[in-house]
Amino acid sequence: MTSPSRLVPVPIPDRVAALIGSCLPLHVLQAEVDADCAAREVYRFRGPLCAEDRADREHALAALARANKILAKHHPKLPVTP
Repeated sequence: MTSPSRLVPVPIPDRVAALIGSCLPLHVLQAEVDADCAAREVYRFRGPLCAEDRADREHALAALARANKILAKHHPKLPVTP
């Protein structure tokens, strides 16, 4: 029986991230940033929400969906999940 892998995320050096980013079209990079920001915004809302918070959460979900649509068009494994 094998034990589950215990992979630890390792930060990517800035130069490597820049090299990876230089291989992607600008609109895909922007969509990746937008999706990451929108996902963080979605996670910010917890518990019972007032009407204004619900509207802000829906706005963040819409932004995430738009960015994910661009990412999925470029590569099926790129979309960000909230």
